[in-house]
Amino acid sequence: MTSPTAFTDEETALVADAHFFRKKAAITAKVRGQLEATHQALKAELVGVPLVIPPGFDPHAYQLVKGEHLEDFPYQYLDFPKHFDRANTFTVRTLFWWGHHVVCALLLRGDEIRRFKRHFVDRFHRLAGNGLELSLAPTLWEWNRGEGYTLPITHDRKARLAAVLAERSFLKIIRCVPLTDPRIQAGQLPQLGCETLRAILPLLTP
Repeated sequence: MTSPTAFTDEETALVADAHFFRKKAAITAKVRGQLEATHQALKAELVGVPLVIPPGFDPHAYQLVKGEHLEDFPYQYLDFPKHFDRANTFTVRTLFWWGHHVVCALLLRGDEIRRFKRHFVDRFHRLAGNGLELSLAPTLWEWNRGEGYTLPITHDRKARLAAVLAERSFLKIIRCVPLTDPRIQAGQLPQLGCETLRAILPLLTP
């Protein structure tokens, strides 16, 4: 009887493939480089821009994170701007999710959420049409997109999206880009991050 922990021929070939793991390490380093460049680009983009920020917000705070188990897939991300405390979240996350997509996400929760929701409605047509989507998930930490997960922010969906948002205690807006997009291959993640930041700024300015 075969042990349930025995390797198949395909699995044996994979774990013995040193070339694959060297390639993975090289790609991981390139992704980190793109995220570091994105941090610098976003920082430059925000110079002189007034924002509605929570108490204790540090405009210089950021983090770069790498892991292996986001639904069993590796991931790397940048948080900048970055603010998390027990009451407030004010963060832009740029997530490279292996096997899935790149996600540029705005995460908002806490003291100013009513103002952000009001901005969403009042400035809706400045947000719409930019490839943004409203997360429908019950948590800020869901990264899938599509039916049941997100709704595209398009000009014809204002009433529906406003009704969905009215019932929520937080606001998460995402933009997803396939990993096969030529801009990702060309190392243009900083440009994509800045484009997304400009698209969401109507929510964040006074």
